[in-house]
Amino acid sequence: MLNRLFQYSLQHNRPIRVWMEGDKKYQNITVIALTAEQVSFITARKKTPQVKEKSAFLAASYARGDDGDTLKYQNEGEYR
Repeated sequence: MLNRLFQYSLQHNRPIRVWMEGDKKYQNITVIALTAEQVSFITARKKTPQVKEKSAFLAASYARGDDGDTLKYQNEGEYR
């Protein structure tokens, strides 16, 4: 499930909500690159790219106000 949300964020340039190892709160990230073992992302507060192992992510979900419906963002055949 985590990998699917990482792919969603990467393909649609949308933030997702994650809980990372060692953190005590959820935070929103936008994935900018994805490999088999690592995730490169930016957060809403820090715009500098960060890299973490996939195993450091414990939970993920859609960001607040996002339901994952990508058809809403298409405009007459255009893809955003």
